[in-house]
Amino acid sequence: MSTLEIKDLQVSVDTEDGPKEILKGVTLTIKDGETHAIMGPNGSGKSTLAYSIAGHPKYTVTGGTVTLDGEDVLAMSVDERARAGLFLAMQYPVEVPGVSVANFLRTAKTAIDGEAPKLRTWVKDVNTALGNLNLDPTFSQRSVNEGFSGGEKKRHEIAQLELLNPKVAVLDETDSGLDIDALKVVSEGVNRFRAQEGKGVLLITHYTRILRYIEPDHVHVFVDGKVAESGGPELAEELEANGYERFLTSTQAAV
Repeated sequence: MSTLEIKDLQVSVDTEDGPKEILKGVTLTIKDGETHAIMGPNGSGKSTLAYSIAGHPKYTVTGGTVTLDGEDVLAMSVDERARAGLFLAMQYPVEVPGVSVANFLRTAKTAIDGEAPKLRTWVKDVNTALGNLNLDPTFSQRSVNEGFSGGEKKRHEIAQLELLNPKVAVLDETDSGLDIDALKVVSEGVNRFRAQEGKGVLLITHYTRILRYIEPDHVHVFVDGKVAESGGPELAEELEANGYERFLTSTQAAV
């Protein structure tokens, strides 16, 4: 059983004009076996939530709690959060010149498990994971994200997900920049992960198209740093048809 519980999370970021509040009291519970989709307009705080869970130093938590299976996530360093079972697929994966995909993956697996994987079985596991994402075995010899297409970057993220096998995956706009074929391959990878017992997924997206391949259990509309409304898959369909206008209007009216 794995549960990521976020209660009244408040987060700010430093700007030239001083601290700016981004998250204004977010409460979410992602239980194992559940997929939660977060949708919302640009600037609503979706990526801030993802990076705050992962421990990005740019963001300052000013209130609230985040726990994983009862353990205080906010008290953990970034690497401790990864070892505890959290995984972040970034919206814009960074390039790491000179570090091969193979070395990166094995180093990450060793750090998370506390011991190096056996080389013979590990090479097989890596090739299988890459193959599942339509990536050639020679891909593992390339430098991490250097010269990768948008689709290659996102498929590499899902290969990491498969190999590192966390408890909870936070996927920040994993669908951005993907053509329809790459979207299907990436979605299949996420579905393989969440089909396992004890896995939770927090999927951040602008568009409903990925939700046609990864069906969420819960959909949350994010507006102005808060969850404006929650529902089932039908809420995503409403957003597809009508956009965010009624949520933005109600937020402006409240102000």
